[in-house]
Formats: sequence, structure tokens, C-alpha cells
Amino acid sequence: MTKPGITFSNLLAVIAGFRLGSEGFLSWGGMLEVCLGAGWVIAGSCALNHAVDRDIDPLMERTRHRPIPRGSLSVQTAVGFGTLLLAAGLVWLFFAVNPLSAGLAGVGAVFYLVVYSMWLKRVSIWNTVVGGISGAVPPVIGWTAAAGSLDAPAIVLFFLLFLWQPPHFYALAMIRQRDYANAGIPMLPVQKGSRVTRRHIFFFVSLLLPVSLMLHTMGEVTDAYAWIAIGLGILYGWWSARGLWGPEDPGWTRKMFRYSLVYLTVLLSAMMAFAT
Repeated sequence: MTKPGITFSNLLAVIAGFRLGSEGFLSWGGMLEVCLGAGWVIAGSCALNHAVDRDIDPLMERTRHRPIPRGSLSVQTAVGFGTLLLAAGLVWLFFAVNPLSAGLAGVGAVFYLVVYSMWLKRVSIWNTVVGGISGAVPPVIGWTAAAGSLDAPAIVLFFLLFLWQPPHFYALAMIRQRDYANAGIPMLPVQKGSRVTRRHIFFFVSLLLPVSLMLHTMGEVTDAYAWIAIGLGILYGWWSARGLWGPEDPGWTRKMFRYSLVYLTVLLSAMMAFAT
């Protein structure tokens, strides 16, 4: 119910932001504190999302085995558990970390649950882009937890995660296109088709490389990070460009989805390893 994979990937972004915001002095206790609070907020939001999506989850093969549609969990339990986790995380961040980090976590949760899950996901092809705001907040939470302020590198981290999400979720939507169509969710490939979606994927992927290198320009990471970011970005760009001229290929879509996960994991790990 708490979607461990999503929680883990978001916490990895929190840790990367904290590492960069530490400016050479890493507080392991501070990292643990922000991870606890952010983890509760993320897990609580995921649990509440199960309740919000209870009407569409049974219509999709990917989600019909979740606890609520399966009948092993009541909506009331999901709401209660999710609210408790979310509230505990926000309170913990406010008092154990700082009000700024707590406020950012609250904004991210509202965007995810209200703006995305309750509204845009169901009515607009722009759901993925606008919904990406919530997914781009975790590294900023980490940065502000360490630095205590919202600085330019934190904004770069935000845009980096914001740009990463459309290619990732568009690839997933192409793989699960029939699922989304059955549930009446207006994902881009459902509404505009594969070719338009592939152009959108290429557009966002092409922006990732220059944005990822801005951290090096700002002096936040070493040359080693820059070379890793260049390699990851070129490979990602090459794969996405192949989708522009090639025939419709499910294999390409699956490779793009898997590589998006590799890209983010390696890039965030490089940030942590090669922060200045």
C-alpha cells in the first residue's frame, strides 16, 4: 500500500539533495531525520492514493491486485493509515528538521493527491507534466534540510527531477496503453498516439543533459560526476532519438522505461559520490 519502490526512489532523491546541500559537512543524524520524515510523508501519500484511485484501480491490469480492489483492505483503513503517516511525517519534519522542509513536503503531497490524483490524472493529457511537480520536490526537501534555505542548486535539482518524469511515465503509459484506455485516463499515448508521445519523450530527454550539468557549472559536483552525466545523457538521448524515426516497437518502449530508472539511480548516486 505504501509503494516501496516509489518510496525508495524518492528517498534516494532526498538523500542526494541532502548530500549536495551539506556543502562538504555531512550530518548522518540530520540525514536520518529528514529521511524518516520524508519517508512517512511519501508512504502516507501513496496509501492515500490507493483510496483516491479506488474506482479506477479495478479497471487496470497493473493495479487491480492492489489491496482495496482485491478486497483485503477497506477504504477507511487506507485513509486512516495514510493520514496518520502523512501527518506524522509533516510534524516530524517541522520540529526535527525545519519548517521549510516540512512546507515543501506538504506542497508536494497536496500536488500529488489533489492536483494530480483527484483532478488532472482524470481529465487532461497534461497530467504527467503538471503532476511531475510533486515528484520533483524530494531532492529540494533534502537540500533545504541540510542548507536551511532554498538556493539555486536546489532549483536545478527540482527541474532535473521534473524533466525526468515525463519520459519515464510516458514510456510506462505506452506499455500500459490499453490499461489506461480501459480506465478512461487521458494519458498522452491514449489521446494522441505513439508518434506524438515519442516526440514528447525526445523533447524532455534532450533537456536532461544540459540541466544535469548545471550542478557542475555551479561547483556542486566534481568532474567525475560531469563525465557520468554526459555519458548517461548521450545514451538516453540516442535511445529517445531512435523513437523519432523508427517504426512502432514495444521493445524500444520497454528499454526506454528501464533505462529511465537506470539513468536516475546512477545520476543520483553520482551526485552523492562526487559532491564537492
